[in-house]
Amino acid sequence: MKAYPTVITITHVFRITFKSTVLVLLFIANSVFGYSQELEFSNPKLEPGSAKAGADGAVYRFPSVTTDVDALVTIIGRSSSAVKLTSIDLNASGFDKAFQPQVSMNNGTTPSGYNKWYMEFEISFVKKGTNIPTPVETVNVTALDVDGNGKSLSEYVTFYNLSSYVLESATEIVASSVNDQLFGYAGNIAGKQFTGPSTNYQNIDPEATPVMVTSKYSNITRMRFRAGAISQEKQGAGDRMYSFWFKSFTYTDPIAGSLPVKLSSFYATKKNDTKVSLNWSTAQEINASHFVVERSFDGKEYDEAGLVFAIGNTNANSNYKFTDDLKSKHSNIIYYRLRIVDMDGKTEKSVVRIIRSAEEKEYAKILTYPNPVVNELRVQLPVSWQNNAVNIEVFNNSGQIVKRQIANRAGQTEVVNVNDLESGIYFVRAGNGTESSTQRIAKLK
Repeated sequence: MKAYPTVITITHVFRITFKSTVLVLLFIANSVFGYSQELEFSNPKLEPGSAKAGADGAVYRFPSVTTDVDALVTIIGRSSSAVKLTSIDLNASGFDKAFQPQVSMNNGTTPSGYNKWYMEFEISFVKKGTNIPTPVETVNVTALDVDGNGKSLSEYVTFYNLSSYVLESATEIVASSVNDQLFGYAGNIAGKQFTGPSTNYQNIDPEATPVMVTSKYSNITRMRFRAGAISQEKQGAGDRMYSFWFKSFTYTDPIAGSLPVKLSSFYATKKNDTKVSLNWSTAQEINASHFVVERSFDGKEYDEAGLVFAIGNTNANSNYKFTDDLKSKHSNIIYYRLRIVDMDGKTEKSVVRIIRSAEEKEYAKILTYPNPVVNELRVQLPVSWQNNAVNIEVFNNSGQIVKRQIANRAGQTEVVNVNDLESGIYFVRAGNGTESSTQRIAKLK
């Protein structure tokens, strides 16, 4: 590992760390590069009347994180029931004063194939001994040691409603814009997902700036975030520790990432057997230069499919489109994403959209995969349904509707989150008002 200049003085005990760790430093400061008061997270107690320990809805009070302020940490939800909380505040590793939940997936062994999993938390700042919110003027959330297991697993953290973020100039972290459906919210919430490399950085090194990122918030009483990982195969690396440390930190060569574009939508639809239509909209652009349409045939390595120039500076809604010709390309599944470039050359990436290029064998027939499914079910729709309103319903074996969602402008592939369903056989029905199609799926835990 490259050595970096010492940028912080650690005055408390540094505990021995373990391998599968992502450390998130959470601190309050007037500037990303300044020093600030440290908040101390210790001695958590489960709040009376909340859910049982480790369950969704469990609330833990960390008393006196600073003068006259407590912190309430709530488990909001998880990607599936296979995600478990091992400890709300692990005290055998990492840093003494950090909030350190330990989260495991599938009892520590990730399932076969592609899996993206997480646990969602909310931290609320309240007046000491009460539930009365108290605002914090500036919060800078720094994730340290966002790396992998040396094989095919990468940790990630996602922060919502942030103002800006900072990365090291030599970062190995990929920043992606997301619009996720959060537990308890009616609509999607914008955020930034920061995904680390699969490389395993040894121990928790506060000088390993290529695998750290800072997200900045202003004047908040609470913040929502997810801590998770993405795995590509079955492996014994599903037990991860995340530490949230409220303390200022300094980057060696920081790059401030303001959010040049607010991406409000991004769709990929199959026009015919050889062409894919990509459409996206922005709600705001600040010094934006252009969009690079990136394409992948394995979901890992991307090349440039095309370039579209941005308007640049606007607060109005702007619409863009690009058509990709697949005539000479041979792959059953194609992955698309946008790389958004500003005038200074800084970039950020969008969420990934998936297209299946195989010809449809039957008219008005949907395709569901993976099957069996654990978390996210993908529903591939007929070409004639795309860009129109499509209703998707999930029925249990007794014929009862257990899940319903409407895609007002459907893409080729819609995603249905089924992590909350019990194991068993279900039927997925999709329709566009005049036609419908049904597929049988198996749900696993």
